[in-house]
Amino acid sequence: MALLPILRYPDPRLHKVATPVIAFDAALRTLIADMAETMYEAPGVGLAASQVDVHQQLLVIDITDAKDQLQVFINPVITWASEEREVYDEGCLSVPGIYDGVERAARVKVKAQDASGSFFEVEADGLLAVCIQHEMDHLLGKVFVEYLSPLKRNRIKAKMVKETRGLEREAALKAAGRRY
Repeated sequence: MALLPILRYPDPRLHKVATPVIAFDAALRTLIADMAETMYEAPGVGLAASQVDVHQQLLVIDITDAKDQLQVFINPVITWASEEREVYDEGCLSVPGIYDGVERAARVKVKAQDASGSFFEVEADGLLAVCIQHEMDHLLGKVFVEYLSPLKRNRIKAKMVKETRGLEREAALKAAGRRY
């Protein structure tokens, strides 16, 4: 297993639409394991393949405190969403340190495939429903900050660009053997 680099907003690759998974093979199982390790290490409760620059319809989610109930959703489709809406404070591994309220369906039904290609359906509410919808947005090339006002979104974008430049500078200095 290996930790994968997570794309940071506003990286344009986060807006690429994912394609369906067609090969349910050892490479897919390795990707799932690497994504799970990356999500747990980050730490997060969900990760879409798009966030690690693999533009296939794949999500890993674990909302448990013990981090021992990994759920894998391949080629997920929401088959039903409640009319009832709820606002949750969301964060994102691609937008570290930023949290804000996003309104989503309170309950959803999702049809997906597992790592072997078998179909299953899940009905979710609460945090799991929010997480599924959030991660599925990534597969469509959408980041949660796009639900926020243009003013908030622009402030977040400026902050992320500034932080990314700082991280790149630190990495360059470290590579050159300099202390920072």
